[in-house]
Amino acid sequence: QVQLVESGGGSVQAGGSLRLSCATYGYFYSSYCMGWFRQAPEKEREGVAAIDSDGGTSYADSVKGRFTISQDNAKYTLHLQMNSLKPEDTAMYYCAADFFTVFGPSLNDYEYNYWGQGTQVTVSS
Repeated sequence: QVQLVESGGGSVQAGGSLRLSCATYGYFYSSYCMGWFRQAPEKEREGVAAIDSDGGTSYADSVKGRFTISQDNAKYTLHLQMNSLKPEDTAMYYCAADFFTVFGPSLNDYEYNYWGQGTQVTVSS
């Protein structure tokens, strides 16, 4: 059983930065894909950034150049550095993972089976 626990959310003014982390618990296979997703009130969940065990990454167009996904391979810990935050980045942010994937760093939520509980990010103007 794999558990994912997010941390690092909070409130920040527009233009500020936050760093999210996702700690993993349980057995983690060496072939994996991990991603960050977000969901704002009354909106569908959307993929933000993803990374696979080969180091490949993908980003939503809305965050390219502002967000950076990274991982601590030794501990299978995932991070999301968020810079130049905008009010439209306000959402609950979720960490997701899956193993032995063939789709690369996907931003499609249906391709992930393991999810964290989420951490809230609020950006004020």
